[in-house]
Amino acid sequence: MASIDVDLHDAQAEIFLSEARFKVVAAGRRFGKSYLSAICLLIEGLKDKTPKGRSLADKRVFYVAPTFDQGKRIIWDLLMDLGKEVISSVIQNQGIITLTNGRRIEIKGADRPETLRGVGLSYLVMDEYAFMKPEVWEQVLRPTLADVEGSALFIGTPDGKNHFYKLFIDAQKESETEWEAFSFNSTNNPTLAAKEIEAARRTMSSSNFKQEFEASFSASGGTIFKEEYFNYLDEPPEEGQWYVTVDPAGFSGLESNTQSNAATLDECAIAIVKIGRWGWFVADILHGRWDARVTAAKVLRAAQKYNAMAIGIENGSLKNAIMPYLNDRMMQIGYFPSIKGLSHGNQKKTERIVWALEGRFEHGKIFFRDGAEYVDHLESQLLDFPNPMSHDDLVDALAYQAQMPIANYGFDDEDDESPWQDLEMGRNPTTGY
Repeated sequence: MASIDVDLHDAQAEIFLSEARFKVVAAGRRFGKSYLSAICLLIEGLKDKTPKGRSLADKRVFYVAPTFDQGKRIIWDLLMDLGKEVISSVIQNQGIITLTNGRRIEIKGADRPETLRGVGLSYLVMDEYAFMKPEVWEQVLRPTLADVEGSALFIGTPDGKNHFYKLFIDAQKESETEWEAFSFNSTNNPTLAAKEIEAARRTMSSSNFKQEFEASFSASGGTIFKEEYFNYLDEPPEEGQWYVTVDPAGFSGLESNTQSNAATLDECAIAIVKIGRWGWFVADILHGRWDARVTAAKVLRAAQKYNAMAIGIENGSLKNAIMPYLNDRMMQIGYFPSIKGLSHGNQKKTERIVWALEGRFEHGKIFFRDGAEYVDHLESQLLDFPNPMSHDDLVDALAYQAQMPIANYGFDDEDDESPWQDLEMGRNPTTGY
């Protein structure tokens, strides 16, 4: 009996052995996506019946790339090499392989959806799904799998937070028997030399490296804040005052929030910032999904630890939910910081955040605590902003600092049209200028 050789590394094997019907894989460059895809295509194509005994003789297997030519370059030689013992004939210019059992594997381009219609499929690989239009799956290919309850593998490197990201997040929420999401970086391929990855790390921007080698969805999403804006200090300058600002999240239903859907939920964020004429030093941004009582305790604990001049909390029902717990706790410990209600000022969120942060970042007036836990989360959200698929809870909490009393050094409270007057004042604590 003809056979194919299968040699999967551990991460590839984890995906291959999953029993999920639909698998969504975000993987770094050189992970071995094409090899895994070729193995799956051949094995699925060699099946004669479904698990329920229905014949697959008239059902095809598709490999879909962003374009037909790209698909041919990626997968053709691999299929011909791995499947040499089970291939009976080929039509190379059309990207069609007929296996010894009479079933066909076809290479297709997502840029020509008309070539994808009118067929029944048992299996489908969508390679580099981030670079295809989502309707190719939703409107064209998904229905082709219905007859025999066929399966699909979505695999590729992220391209910011687009429809591939949404599919990945949705797969995390679905039942394990129907959908499953996987994320692996390039180092999960044991045959890839570590020195090559380090060489790439040294020569690429960190956002591009995260996307291409670490399979991060964080890169390429935003248009406002840039990596070169980010500055770091080990400790804050002596001059200045501490403030705490809070962007609350919903408190109800926490008991039903499972790990699988947690990535889609907003977080409460508590920004702890020292502000002086030199700018802002972000000591910490606490973030998580807590009930009102725990949130109040964390806010007050942070304010007491840093001896904050004031606490700012976004006005609304969530602030009202926190305040009774804050008042009770302040009475218990005898600590009564000023509490300021923060508002949107009739601005859209994007406008408000840009007003508060963009000029300060551009002028080097915001500093992160070097090595702090919050930094990766905040930078990721800043680089994505204002992508609607990305969270911005930490960014929002930080932006509220612009509303705190005495926070706006050099601001004229009566002149809201000149919010960046302070940027000409004071010295940058790292350069002295």
